[in-house]
Amino acid sequence: MRPGIHPVSRPVVFRDRASGFHLLTRTTIDTRQTVEWADGITYPVVDVETSSASHPFYTGNARVVDTAGRVRRFERRYGRTTAARV
Repeated sequence: MRPGIHPVSRPVVFRDRASGFHLLTRTTIDTRQTVEWADGITYPVVDVETSSASHPFYTGNARVVDTAGRVRRFERRYGRTTAARV
């Protein structure tokens, strides 16, 4: 690798504001906010809106879409359609 062209990677804490989840990892993101980690060291912190701890796909809290009801409502409104002939 050529010296001087790569960004500096440093440990940063990602904090999910919705669930309170914290993750310490390395990244090139630069931030001015800091937080004290469990080991007593102060790290830069990046606040995120969604993480695996609060995203509906990962938590299993996703909305169930009533597709059968939607199909019935469509058929009631526009009538039942036949499959296209090939």
